[in-house]
Amino acid sequence: MMRHGPRPALESLLSNLPSSTKPALKTTALHALHQELGGRLVPYAGYELPVQYPAGLMAEHRHTRASASLFDVSHMGQLFISGAGASLALESLMPVDVLDLGVGRQRYGMLLTDEGGIIDDLMFLRLSAPDKGDRIFMVVNGACKVGDIAHMQARIGSRCHIEPQAERALLALQGPKAVAALVRLAPGVEKLVFMTGGEFQVAGLNCILTRSGYTGEDGYEISVAAQDAQTLARALLAQPEVQPAGLGARNSLRLEAGLCLYGNDMDTSATPVEASLAWAIQKVRRAGGARAGGFPGAERILAQLADPAALPRKRVGLVALERIPVREHTELQDASGQRVGEVTSGLLAPSLDQAVAMAYVPPALSAVGTRINAMVRGKAVPMEVAAMPFVAPRYFRS
Repeated sequence: MMRHGPRPALESLLSNLPSSTKPALKTTALHALHQELGGRLVPYAGYELPVQYPAGLMAEHRHTRASASLFDVSHMGQLFISGAGASLALESLMPVDVLDLGVGRQRYGMLLTDEGGIIDDLMFLRLSAPDKGDRIFMVVNGACKVGDIAHMQARIGSRCHIEPQAERALLALQGPKAVAALVRLAPGVEKLVFMTGGEFQVAGLNCILTRSGYTGEDGYEISVAAQDAQTLARALLAQPEVQPAGLGARNSLRLEAGLCLYGNDMDTSATPVEASLAWAIQKVRRAGGARAGGFPGAERILAQLADPAALPRKRVGLVALERIPVREHTELQDASGQRVGEVTSGLLAPSLDQAVAMAYVPPALSAVGTRINAMVRGKAVPMEVAAMPFVAPRYFRS
């Protein structure tokens, strides 16, 4: 099939995709629609998903920034956690405040190993209060969902109900005009603000919907029964603002937004503090908080919060000072030629026309403005530590 969009950007995305060792890939409820729309299908997290459509990665990226794009993210894991004590049980697995989260509020969280490494990152939405059923809807990464569910069942399965939702699809409508498109099908969604949600009727279909996403833009993620997914997707694509977009644009958008890709920018070797995700640990779970500690790896993580200078490494953003893309796994060196780290994600950012990347470096080299060289095919490409996100987010907060 003909390639669309710049080859380097597309090949960078494809190199991020985990390879599948299974003889047959799974498909989502929208597989036939992807084919109908001319999507280029590739293996990703055990599924066959569209990396791009005929318009191409660059056009899809820019359309998302200017209007609204529809992404199929049904490979993600969805589950309900419920029952008396569900919040406290879940809080015992993560360094975040679950118990005090209000109904209709969403929060970012992380499952941790006993050493404080990140098993996966996730989003969870409270559907009912602890004293009224204690029901939580959760979305985890597709490549990690089997292990995540097994981990939760083993650790807290005796304390609450964990119900995987394999028969649900997940769609992401992202971009500044997402609200204009969605409100025609679901009046009232315009009242939601970033990281809130609930149960809604969308095009007459029962959905769980949050105002959130993985692009840095305003938008929504919509969970729907798999049997209704194609009806919902067609209703959304019928809106004049909306076009389909694939994994390629999703990757470039999330990197510009400074958002981690699990398996690249974080994994079990990194703690939340090393991964620059300490902002996700609320005061109530930190030293001196009402429910301090009590999560896997708490001693190590709380010690790192108390003394950030003692970290072995830290995730930072990098901007190349030359227009040369710097890909993942590229070696980083200091001014003396000593290896100091490796790029975890990197590409030529479509919104900036500038090469950006993420990497782990020693704390001494993590200050904004620090110069580091990336070794690209034997050539030293100068880079500078930069604040993230690279492109300012446009989440709707009020």
